[in-house]
Amino acid sequence: MSNQALRGCLRKMAIEPAANAQLPVNYALRAGDQQLALNDKLGQPLTLVWSGAIACTHCGRATKKSFAQGYCYPCFKRLAQCDTCIMKPETCHFFQGTCREPEWAKQHCFQPHIVYLANSSGVKVGITRKTQMPTRWLDQGAIQALPMLEVDTRQQAGFVEVLFKEQVSDRTNWRAMLKGEVEPLDLKAERDRLFNQLESGLNQLKAEHGDDAIRPLEASAHTFTYPVSDFPRKVVSHNFDKNPRVDGVLQGIKGQYLILDSGVINLRKFTGYEIEVS
Repeated sequence: MSNQALRGCLRKMAIEPAANAQLPVNYALRAGDQQLALNDKLGQPLTLVWSGAIACTHCGRATKKSFAQGYCYPCFKRLAQCDTCIMKPETCHFFQGTCREPEWAKQHCFQPHIVYLANSSGVKVGITRKTQMPTRWLDQGAIQALPMLEVDTRQQAGFVEVLFKEQVSDRTNWRAMLKGEVEPLDLKAERDRLFNQLESGLNQLKAEHGDDAIRPLEASAHTFTYPVSDFPRKVVSHNFDKNPRVDGVLQGIKGQYLILDSGVINLRKFTGYEIEVS
């Protein structure tokens, strides 16, 4: 779009993989129904100003505070996508008859999920719906990712992830990720090591859920490059709740973060915040 100011409620940045791993992924900042292509803005001044208004990303109502990255309190308490079992899938309570939205769960939780290894700030394990590859990895700022296992449901993915967390973290050190302090890893070798270490646990899960419920994948590792000209030596975070104006020269985009010469900001954290971008 032109240099005209863009105004609207923030949504998660749109990310498109590049044609090959040597080219940077493409980012677009989304505010309302408008988009601003960001890769071409590297090295240029960028200003974001929060109006003070927040709108629920689900129902659109005004809210004084955002819950779970973009929801008003009633939606936060009502929606299945805001329930604790989304963060801890092994605690799924669908079959207890207490799911907040059974039809939503059937569409989102009862479909194939992938258990993967990623390298955002070191090796980590994670899960995602099969349809969310590679978006999930790009949102995390991963430079590498390797699908390991496919399972039938989100809860089964949670059980497998809990097992793998005995050996490997499920967290990203976001400061290290933003500093670019990430060395490439041999994810296939790490996968094979984990399969060997956790063989008895995996066999037990297969005995409980069926041999075909947890399926090893012979997948290739994915590699990603991000549009960053300069990584920060020290990570200083901007926060709209403390200062409604964020400006600086755009030095990079990685994960859901803008890297400015004045600091970094996680735009996903401020989903629903009405901003003006210029």
